[in-house]
Amino acid sequence: MSAGNQKNGGDKPKEAAVWPEVERAECLARGAALKWASGVFCRPEHLERLGQYKKRESQRTASIHTRLKSMVQSYLEGVGWGLEQLREARDELREVSLTLKEAGLESDGNTNCLASLEKLREVSVDHRQLFAAVSNLPRLYAIRSMVLETERLVESRRLLEAHARLMDLERWQDDILWQLHGAAGTAGSSLSSEDAELVAKYFSGVGQLVDALGKELWAVVSSSLALARQNPTPFVSAVRIVEREEALDQALLAERGGGGSRPLPAGRPRCWKACFFQVLEEAVSARFRSVSYLHTRGPGLAGHLCALQHAVMADLATVRHLLEHCVPPHYQLTAAYLRASHRCLHTHLAQVSSWDLESGEIFAVLNWVLHIYNSPDMMGHPELVTESDRSELGPLISTEGVEQLQRKYVQSVRKSVSEWMHKALQVELQDWQRDQEPDTDHEGFYHTSLPTIITQMLEENARVALMIGESLRDQTIQMGLYEVENLLNRFREALVEFGKEHRRDLTNNKNKFYLHYLLASISNCVILKKSTESLQQQQSSRFEGMFSRTPPNPLAALDRAVRRACRLAMDQLLLELQPFLPGLLTRPWLVQGDSIPKLCSVLERHLDLYGRVRPPCRQRLQEEAQWLMVVEYVRALMQKKLVCRNSEERRQLAQQMILDDQLLREVFLSLTITFQSQQESEVSLPEVNPLALLPVLADFIRLKDPCMLTLEVSGLAAKYPDISEEHVSVLLDIRGDVSRDVRWAVLDLLEQSAPPLPAGYRPIFTDILVPPSTLAFCLPTAKCA
Repeated sequence: MSAGNQKNGGDKPKEAAVWPEVERAECLARGAALKWASGVFCRPEHLERLGQYKKRESQRTASIHTRLKSMVQSYLEGVGWGLEQLREARDELREVSLTLKEAGLESDGNTNCLASLEKLREVSVDHRQLFAAVSNLPRLYAIRSMVLETERLVESRRLLEAHARLMDLERWQDDILWQLHGAAGTAGSSLSSEDAELVAKYFSGVGQLVDALGKELWAVVSSSLALARQNPTPFVSAVRIVEREEALDQALLAERGGGGSRPLPAGRPRCWKACFFQVLEEAVSARFRSVSYLHTRGPGLAGHLCALQHAVMADLATVRHLLEHCVPPHYQLTAAYLRASHRCLHTHLAQVSSWDLESGEIFAVLNWVLHIYNSPDMMGHPELVTESDRSELGPLISTEGVEQLQRKYVQSVRKSVSEWMHKALQVELQDWQRDQEPDTDHEGFYHTSLPTIITQMLEENARVALMIGESLRDQTIQMGLYEVENLLNRFREALVEFGKEHRRDLTNNKNKFYLHYLLASISNCVILKKSTESLQQQQSSRFEGMFSRTPPNPLAALDRAVRRACRLAMDQLLLELQPFLPGLLTRPWLVQGDSIPKLCSVLERHLDLYGRVRPPCRQRLQEEAQWLMVVEYVRALMQKKLVCRNSEERRQLAQQMILDDQLLREVFLSLTITFQSQQESEVSLPEVNPLALLPVLADFIRLKDPCMLTLEVSGLAAKYPDISEEHVSVLLDIRGDVSRDVRWAVLDLLEQSAPPLPAGYRPIFTDILVPPSTLAFCLPTAKCA
């Protein structure tokens, strides 16, 4: 036992050295068992179930040993079967090796027989070549005659027969080359250059025949439209030949793609079907090559486009009804002709668009491209819509090209409009010099030909542009508004010059109807304003100007021209009132009062002429006349020509001012009644009536108690916040009874309570300058300081 233990103990280190994994596994197993046992038997009472655990573990161990034994047994059986297979393979390899050695010995014995077989092979090759030469001799002798016969057939346009002879010649050539190639391959070499040159020499006329036949074919195809109406037989023959060539190309390519060793003949594939459509497109484009720049200028361009439409539609009808039946269905000849026509038209119109075209010519091109070309009369024809997809063809002219044409059109129209407006303005200036009253319309308003010319011109241009599209209409209207603005600026400058000329010629009384033509100009501006607003309403809301970043503002230019004309009219009124103004608010006026009737006579004559102006400028002139009369009246008052010496004079002055105010009101009210009788709806005095100032000033002068002047001035400043201390001081001087204390109190109150000008208030005292005081000096009072 001890010896066995020693032996076993001595084997463990050796076994552990050979199998270290066994020792590691045993250690892991012991550790796991200890961990498990410490967890299960942690208390003494748990040792009672030790027998159960031991029995269960023994059964598990026995089961594991059984599975291991069965697994090892199956592995051993597989290893035994594999060893048996290896033994059988070794025996078979030994037999094969012996057989190969025997075959090698037999082969070494037959080496001497190969020399005699080599001579036999050479004889066989020579025999094959001689047989090929003998069999091809008749063909070689017949080549020359067949080439001449084929040439004759081509010249007489017997195309099918010529093509059949040509195919025979090509087949002979291919067969001979293939035989020579096969013989050379059997001999172990490639076809020699001498043999290839010899064959090419014999068949030298075949290539020329192919070119001649192709030339005749394409001549027939290019004249297919004319032949279709007369004799379509040559075209049918050409199509059949193209189909034969296409089928032969496909067969040769399929043979080569299938792994065949036979090379492609020279010149193959010919791709005559693609050439057929290319020649067809060239025939279509030939219609546009002869078009020159000079022959299509002006009205000739519209006629040229109309002729193009009829020619293209006639050709399409011929293709659809005649040629389409002469070709296979897969050719889709009508669709191909449509595409060719579209491409040629695209190129031709691009060339036409590059010319220096006038507005009428550009209109003809745009109208033809955008409307006629796609209409049912042309490419939108029901029978043509199904032939091709419009999206594949694309636009006849690109969007950028159309926009460029539209810009050129607008620029050309702008040049013409500018010239016409300049001429119209010159005619207007000549009309101003006429020695007769301006014309009146059916409503009795003054007018000239200027607004009618401008309005008709702009509306006609907008209407014509709308025939192309809204975009061009908007651009044309925008251009017209710019030109109207420029015209009105020149018109305003002409009005200023007209006024200067009139003032220079006052002594000669050269222009008797100066005011009449001023009023006619104002009425013209009213008409132009309505036309301008109508044009602006026609524009699309999303339209953006194309000429500059600043949009046109003709209405502002109109307002400036109207204000200038009204100012000139008021200057003329003031000029005619000027002789009577010095006698206003003087002592003779206070006694006799004859100045105001004369002023009212002049005013009434002017207001009567203002009735020839279209509203609302008529009301504007009336308001300006009221302001002018009041300003001049108050300016005369500020001159201090009349200073009251007592209360009686103050009463008379106030009473006369009230009478003057009534006379002026009667003039304006009588005019209002006259206009109302003519069914004018918007004729009335303005909301802020300047005539209301005269009674206020009269009450200020008539006031009996000077102590109440402070309250009176406060109310006056509230109504007219632009009144200054100088104006009030003059009013106090006119009264003639204001003490220095009252004056200081009034002026202090006015200085402290000076209110700001309200929004929309039109100043009246600002335009009235107070003349400087005639005093040589003043006392150094606090007020002066």
